[in-house]
Formats: sequence, structure tokens, C-alpha cells
Amino acid sequence: MAKKEDVKRHPLGHSKQGEFIRLMEQKSKELGERATEKTIGFNKSKTLHSILNMDMVKEKTPEEIGQIWNQYFALKNTISAVIPGATFDLMHSRSQKCPTFLYALPRQTGYEFFVGQWSATELHFSSLINLQSLGMNSPSQLIIYHYPDLQKEKGIVLLTAEIDTTFLNVQEAQCLANEAQLFYATDCQKIYNLVETFNHKSSDFKHTSVIAEIEQCGIGGSLMGNKSAKT
Repeated sequence: MAKKEDVKRHPLGHSKQGEFIRLMEQKSKELGERATEKTIGFNKSKTLHSILNMDMVKEKTPEEIGQIWNQYFALKNTISAVIPGATFDLMHSRSQKCPTFLYALPRQTGYEFFVGQWSATELHFSSLINLQSLGMNSPSQLIIYHYPDLQKEKGIVLLTAEIDTTFLNVQEAQCLANEAQLFYATDCQKIYNLVETFNHKSSDFKHTSVIAEIEQCGIGGSLMGNKSAKT
């Protein structure tokens, strides 16, 4: 808890996070290209057709498709979700204007920071420490895929992910996915302002504000006491 409080008090302008944000301001375009090209260990052609029998679900309701989707992934080492089309439209629209954001993943002794970079309908996460040490050569530890193939017909977007399990477990990946929805799909302008500030006024960005919002919403609280989580 002492370390956690120290993270909150640490001024962004004098922290490694501050140095990274300045780097992000210079390298945003390059990060977008890296997200598109560099998916080491992941399947680059992960289409919805390769997962779901599209003919089989033509006559199904959105609820039935969601049940099939989540049951399929229930026993797999990944996450899944069904997102309302309007929610995805909002997230996608905002991701085009603000493609990058800093996420705080709760740990036993504080927080580990991850950078999320949108590339079309994919959201790539790389740990801050890897980006600081490896730069543009840093691979993604998590890629979240959004499939809008059924959005027009059924009004839903399907989500799943690929996780580098040497860095993240499923619960941690779910926490980052929840944070992405919190910051990009929120109705609260104050919360989305953090995303806009990070992308367009990085010198004014405070990483402690991210921590405050996820604590307020109770995201990832169980990870703080999860003894199996990596630190």
C-alpha cells in the first residue's frame, strides 16, 4: 500500500511515465505502424470466419449468437465479449482521433502501466517498461480483436483476444479490456477528457487520474490481492 500511495504522489513531470508520454507525442505514428506490422507470436489473419460458422448464425438472434460466442471461449485461455454496435461505433470513432492511451493495471504492490494503441479494429497493449527499454521493437503482450461483421445485420460486435501468457493472465487481460471500454465508451466527458489530453495535450496529462478513475469504478480491485499475479 505504501508503494501504491507513492505511485499516486509521484509527479508525472519527474517520472518515467512523463518521459514516456513525451516519447509517445513524438512516436505516435510509428507506434500505429508497429501495431499493424508487429504481432510476434500472434495470428495475423484472425478473421471472424476462421472462428465462427457464419452460415450457422444467420438465423440466430443477437442473444443466441452471444451465447454461442461466449460458450466457445469459456474454456479457452482468453477473453470474449459481445458489444452493442452503438458502443463499438463510439469507441472506434474516438480511437481514430485518439489512438493511444496509458492504462494502469493493478498489482499487489501498486500499478503496472500499459500502453494501448489502436490499429483499425484491433487494440494492442504493450507494457510501459518494455516500451521504455525496447522502444519500437517492443512486442504486444495483448491484442484485442473487435469483429463488426455482424453489426449491420445483428447490431452486435464480437470481441476476443490473444494473450501472451508469459506476461498476462486472463483476469489481467480482462481488466485492460474493461479499462478500454471505460475510457473510450464512457458517457462522462470528464473521463474521456483524459484520453484527449493524453493524445493532444500530453504535458497536461496526469497518470494518477487514470488510477483514480479505475479505483472509482472498481476495475481490477481483485488483482491487488491476487497472489498469483505477476509483479
